[in-house]
Amino acid sequence: MRFDVITLFPELVESVVQWGIPRRAAEAGQLELRTWNPRDWATGVHQAVDDRPYGGGPGMVMQVPPLKGALDAARANGEAPLHVVALTPQGRPLDQARVRELAQRSRVALVCGRYEGIDERFIEAEVDEELSLGDYVLSGGELGAMAVIDACARLRPGVLGHADSAEQDSFTEGLLDCPHYTRPEELDGHRVPAVLLGGDHGAIRRWRRREALGRTWSRRPDLLARLELAGPDRDLLDEYRARHPRGGARSESDD
Repeated sequence: MRFDVITLFPELVESVVQWGIPRRAAEAGQLELRTWNPRDWATGVHQAVDDRPYGGGPGMVMQVPPLKGALDAARANGEAPLHVVALTPQGRPLDQARVRELAQRSRVALVCGRYEGIDERFIEAEVDEELSLGDYVLSGGELGAMAVIDACARLRPGVLGHADSAEQDSFTEGLLDCPHYTRPEELDGHRVPAVLLGGDHGAIRRWRRREALGRTWSRRPDLLARLELAGPDRDLLDEYRARHPRGGARSESDD
């Protein structure tokens, strides 16, 4: 999978493949990253890529010609079709389902806006979809682009150390992940749930599913409302609710 990122700060975006899972994906040949700086297609002494907005108001707006020049260069530098994504506050919220779809594509271009935004004519003519990390404003689209790259890298074949790791992540089935524990077995009087120490893998799977359902119910009821739970899941959630009527943390008696 290849990402072509249109950005005024290529060094920032390129750092995402220098660490962790994205670096492993790049070294395994599962991820390629190219950056394209619109300033290289800007004209004038100062290589300006922005100008004042028509209609007045604060801030500056990114101009179409430098962005289009960078995107055209990216399109010409490869044979696979280029799916163009702009990172904007107006975009569809990024979720795991969309990440899975993007991770199946051969090439994705990520356009990073700056200043007050991007000239709408570029969005209308060149962009296939807009994505947002959430309902807040960042200084530019670079952090959003890096998040998309990292999230997709995790789903590329063979990148994670365990084949089931990605399937057990939060949001994979629309649920938050269950709690996790490691050594020591007891820490400051708090013990690991006994079920995780007993070796009964069926009981462990049941406990993890119950905790995932319960954690989603208590922390992200909006996610749970989107799901149609099967009978066994409803029973597990009822069991969790009986143990945690206020949606609080587990008690020491939890198994």
